[in-house]
Amino acid sequence: MSEMSSIQDSLQSKLDQLECHFTWDIKKDDLLLTNILNRLEEQVKLGLGMELGVARTHCSLGYVKFLLGRKEEALTHLLKSETLIKENLGVNSDKTLIVTYGNFAWINYHMKNYTECESYLMKLQKINETFSIEPSSVPEVLGEKGWAYLKFSRKYYDKAAEVFQKAVELDPENSEWNAGYAKALYRTETGTYCFVDSPAIKQLRQTIDIDPDDDASTVLLGLKLLLCSKVLKNESEKLIERALKGSPEHPHVIRYVGKYFRNQGSVDRSIELLSTALETSPNSGFIHHQLAMCYKTKKINLQKEKWEGNKYEVNKARNQCIYYLEKATSLKASFVFAMSELALQYGEKRNLPKAEELFDRTFKAAREKSDNVHVVHYHYAEFQQYSNRCEELAVEHYKECLKIGPHTSEGYRSAKKLKNIAQRYIKDDPDDWKANEILGFIYHMKEEMFGDTKSYEATSDNEEDDESLSNLCEINCKI
Repeated sequence: MSEMSSIQDSLQSKLDQLECHFTWDIKKDDLLLTNILNRLEEQVKLGLGMELGVARTHCSLGYVKFLLGRKEEALTHLLKSETLIKENLGVNSDKTLIVTYGNFAWINYHMKNYTECESYLMKLQKINETFSIEPSSVPEVLGEKGWAYLKFSRKYYDKAAEVFQKAVELDPENSEWNAGYAKALYRTETGTYCFVDSPAIKQLRQTIDIDPDDDASTVLLGLKLLLCSKVLKNESEKLIERALKGSPEHPHVIRYVGKYFRNQGSVDRSIELLSTALETSPNSGFIHHQLAMCYKTKKINLQKEKWEGNKYEVNKARNQCIYYLEKATSLKASFVFAMSELALQYGEKRNLPKAEELFDRTFKAAREKSDNVHVVHYHYAEFQQYSNRCEELAVEHYKECLKIGPHTSEGYRSAKKLKNIAQRYIKDDPDDWKANEILGFIYHMKEEMFGDTKSYEATSDNEEDDESLSNLCEINCKI
């Protein structure tokens, strides 16, 4: 073995033991790097959160830039992270520097800067010798790990919740770890039954008790309470108003308040708020998607009315919906919700070839990522039923949606659609075999679960990929 190979092996062994992005089992294939990059850069630009939060964002940016092959830029972000941490914590910065120094060591190793790599490994060794606990049990490390999982992919939301829980247990009064834990629970509870004393709601309340000025957590609690119970509507409204009053220009707050107003039927108010948020976050696929959903709702409301010029207004709303969906899909690669909705809108516009082409691309993207395939089946079924007038294919895809996601809002709505189709067949012929076959399928899949629609939440990406929680409460608005 050559001397260089020996040095590399020795360094690799030490690097594998570090706590940083490179050792947290974050898989590049799970990441939409351009989308993550846009969001992280936006957070730095807006200066969201405390200075230490910005420092952590720079640390994550260093890792993302490395994955994109921009290693020099990656080092620049790590330097900014280190500077901010030292400026804010001074002699107490050691624990908070563990992840940044770990990333420094790894990137220098990959750049073959072995002397620099060894230098950062020695710095970490000195920090570790100062404390009696392993880096994996340091709250600052756990917190940064939790935020990385939460920001990088919804596939890591469960890991984020687990890590934040440990951080909170070790440092129970830390507002940031509590907020991260609340947000992780908020996201992981989608697709499940919702209770007023759910873990997410309990943690959101605890977070707000610790930091009453945390308007981002306040608005999430308002949304969650609205979803769970009409009885809590008044409390929900007060929380939303409080969050908006406290942070009237905070884009994260505004976009969720905008979603709240849309779900409550105040579409124009929602459009106003989301448009304001877009001024400061022009590269947010989430906000563009929410605006598209506002115009979709506006279009549906207009279709129910009959007056001169109504058709023009309907087409105008649909075109606005398409515009914002196009923007959302261009900003966020493989945004399955927006892609399938865009295809559906082109179908409504009677551009059937364009719709079919978009659905083909969306099915491919969803299957490659194992990402909300049931959502695409549902929208394609709607396209076949209402635009292409092929009910046989519609039934086939409603069934596929229900099989894949029986406890999602799309699965529930597929069951309702199938039931309506079957009942129409039976009305014409009580012995219709197709109708009875459909009803038998529904019974098998859902066990006659046609009751409380408020028990279900839509499964979506989050956004930030709280981005793809975009369909929350949507089922409640339509039933």
